[in-house]
Amino acid sequence: MLFVAESAKERIALLKKEEKLADDFFIRVSVTSGGCSGLTYQMDFDNESQPNDQIFEDNGVKVVTDLKSFLYLCNTTLEFSGGLDGKGFYFNNPNASRECGCGESFAV
Repeated sequence: MLFVAESAKERIALLKKEEKLADDFFIRVSVTSGGCSGLTYQMDFDNESQPNDQIFEDNGVKVVTDLKSFLYLCNTTLEFSGGLDGKGFYFNNPNASRECGCGESFAV
């Protein structure tokens, strides 16, 4: 399962409204090679499912990921922190053994 914190839900709703996205758009999350710790998160709006997608809905937000990425993301919570010291969107990933200082990449 992938989870969505209330803070992320609110920000996603605001972004969808600002970008005038239809209701069928969802959040696509993936993990790719890169960053100083080896793996990095990617997140975008999408409205087309792929054959091996894993589909979750939490807190009223639909989150989709490919099967390979899900192995790294299982039980992860998408969160949002705003303000001057805020991180923006970030992932609270219990599978990560370490994260880089900027929080952009991780290792398992």
